[in-house]
Amino acid sequence: MTVTPRRYTVALKPRVADAQGHTDHGDSLRTAVVEATGELGASGYPRYAGHGMRADIDPETGAIEAITVDGDELPYGWVAETVGEANGR
Repeated sequence: MTVTPRRYTVALKPRVADAQGHTDHGDSLRTAVVEATGELGASGYPRYAGHGMRADIDPETGAIEAITVDGDELPYGWVAETVGEANGR
């Protein structure tokens, strides 16, 4: 049984890979704590929102399946990832 966390910290990072092609997302440009809304997003995963971010997050893996920031999609090449559950489940 998967327990859905109440909140996550989400980090926005500027790239998918470094100049040599190694996976390296770079330093965080912005972070936010997002809280569970009790809704499912269009992706079918639980929806989280806070500080201008709306994200659908897979509670089993912590992967962000969909995200908008200040109402817009991420710029091309940017990455959003969870950097941990904020204050547990």
